[in-house]
Amino acid sequence: MARPVRLVVAGAGLIGRRHIEHIRARPEALLTSIIDPAPSARDLAQTLDVDWFPSLHDMPTQNRPEGVVIATPNQMHVAHGLACVDAGLPALIEKPLADDVAAAQVLVEAFERAGIALLTGHHRRHNPMIQRAKAEIDGGRLGRIVAVNGMFWLIKPSEYFDVAWRRETGAGPVLINLIHDIDLLRHLCGDIVAVQAAQSSQVRGYAVEDTAAIILHFACGALGTFSVSDTIQAPWSYEFTSGENPAYSRTPESCYQIGGTQASLAIPQLDLWHHPDGASWWAPIARERLSYEMHDPLGLQIANFCAVIRGTAAPVVSGREGLKTLRVIDAIKRAAECGTRVPV
Repeated sequence: MARPVRLVVAGAGLIGRRHIEHIRARPEALLTSIIDPAPSARDLAQTLDVDWFPSLHDMPTQNRPEGVVIATPNQMHVAHGLACVDAGLPALIEKPLADDVAAAQVLVEAFERAGIALLTGHHRRHNPMIQRAKAEIDGGRLGRIVAVNGMFWLIKPSEYFDVAWRRETGAGPVLINLIHDIDLLRHLCGDIVAVQAAQSSQVRGYAVEDTAAIILHFACGALGTFSVSDTIQAPWSYEFTSGENPAYSRTPESCYQIGGTQASLAIPQLDLWHHPDGASWWAPIARERLSYEMHDPLGLQIANFCAVIRGTAAPVVSGREGLKTLRVIDAIKRAAECGTRVPV
């Protein structure tokens, strides 16, 4: 195997530490330093025997890394991404690319002008389960997609909000959590061209929503509905159903249902439902559970980042794709504020 790709992680919070774990576990990657001004990040770097720097600008020019994983708070993504452009370094930036569309577009265009790779951290697209679902949909097993339903219901503990930025504009479950779901639905069912939405912050009363209801209009003509809340004790979310992250208990429920004229698909179980003896509500309906081999998508995302840096693969989720998903989220937020249908 070729020598490992030298990577640094900027931001040693919840997701940053998971990136660190996966970089250290991948044979094609090598963690060289952690960038985060917090003393806990410095202590972690010392424990792992890697370099520590308080900021990207403090990294020395010698022994440069070959790529940067940016897992800092959302509001810092653009500044840190542009620092990577200035340094000529490919970047994998956690979703969302920015906390507003205009800034994200500036960021994406800066990388594109410089000819430097930018990947968006929508890691769920790397999941073999999602790849199998997309193959079935693209192969026509469901027929014409008619309707999509999704849920993100769970409850975040009060201490989660001890971090101030999570209570402020630029946070909230629509931007932090639903953006993953919207990216997957775009990936599976095609572009979303318009949205309608309503939101509420009645439970916590923060500047960000805790609950939202959304209607999605897909370019293919399908209609989607999505309910999101981070203040409900419930098992219906990708986090609880997919088994991706061991931090969450796993439930046997589904979080998405995709309905077509030939069959419907429940995710993440990959239960394909159809009438084998003729399309009729009076005919028996059958379930086929599709198989796949489970691998941690965060690890596969790091592998893809390394392959992109080596020039042997294209990004699974480019910066431009991350921008398109952020445009949908922006439209949802605007629709919730104005109460009307908003084009994407």
